[in-house]
Amino acid sequence: MSATYHVILTGGVGSRLWPLSRKSQPKQYLELFKNDSLFELAIKRNQKFSDGLIVVGNKDNRSLSISSLNKLGINSYHEIVEATPRNTAPAIAFAAFQVKPEDILVVTPADHIIKADKNYDHAVSKAIKLAQEGNIVTFGVTPTRPETGYGYIESEGQNVVSFREKPNLETAKDFLHKGNFLWNSGMFCFKAGVFLSELEKYEPKVFRASKEAFEQSEEGRLDEALSMEIPSISVDYAVMERSELIKVVNADFEWSDMGSFEAVYDYFVESGYPVDQDGNMVIGCDKFTAFVGLKNTIFVNTNDAILVLSKEASQDVKGVYQQLIDENSPLIQ
Repeated sequence: MSATYHVILTGGVGSRLWPLSRKSQPKQYLELFKNDSLFELAIKRNQKFSDGLIVVGNKDNRSLSISSLNKLGINSYHEIVEATPRNTAPAIAFAAFQVKPEDILVVTPADHIIKADKNYDHAVSKAIKLAQEGNIVTFGVTPTRPETGYGYIESEGQNVVSFREKPNLETAKDFLHKGNFLWNSGMFCFKAGVFLSELEKYEPKVFRASKEAFEQSEEGRLDEALSMEIPSISVDYAVMERSELIKVVNADFEWSDMGSFEAVYDYFVESGYPVDQDGNMVIGCDKFTAFVGLKNTIFVNTNDAILVLSKEASQDVKGVYQQLIDENSPLIQ
């Protein structure tokens, strides 16, 4: 009899949430959400669907994952520790090698905020049923605005017409107007064996190198030299955009990838976090802060850095992070 596993992908730095998110404390582990982290919330909302948990992460954030799992009282799970990041296709392949071919995997990133309600439960249950029938399922979220920070899925019912990269504003408005474009959530569901078969079909080198690295791993820890032989490629490019087995579940649940301060701002406002009469917000500071002549501005304070940005320019924080990387600054650590 097959089992269903929740696969949580814990990679990513969250560069657009600097200075809150750092290499030593990525956004998915920040306890910003009523004393929970995004990692913890993701595990909680998927426990009802899963017979087991597979945590795929890198060696740098392993201790953070363990700490969160201990906090949740979870002692039994499969752990895969990547020696070096190789993107999502190999990460998911490692999880698929961990279980039986007939087992179902519900794959989610660790850094998304999702309202865990009946809409979410319905979408996941529907995806599991489609996966049991041999499909590879992606979750497409109904868009609420012309968002330029997300990829899109063009759909006809449950059939995928095309995957689209992050659009410019005009194209995003066109997608919204057409009504059959969904945000690409980065969540998937499939039988382990079906996914591996499609990966071997379309990216045989990724399949073989990932299999070799997994088989030579020790207690879930992957060898760095073998890992470097794996081509770095996303699951979208490797499988989703090429397979003929793809189905999409139209997900009507509230979703955000928490990829920007705009998303954090919106979540905080909905949760009753204070803003002034002009929509200005302070994060990380209890000192009196006054905004004069500014609207929808976010002031972010940490012990070694301050960021001031307009809500609408949230995507541009990544440029500040890149500048700090180029300068080999300790502020990203």
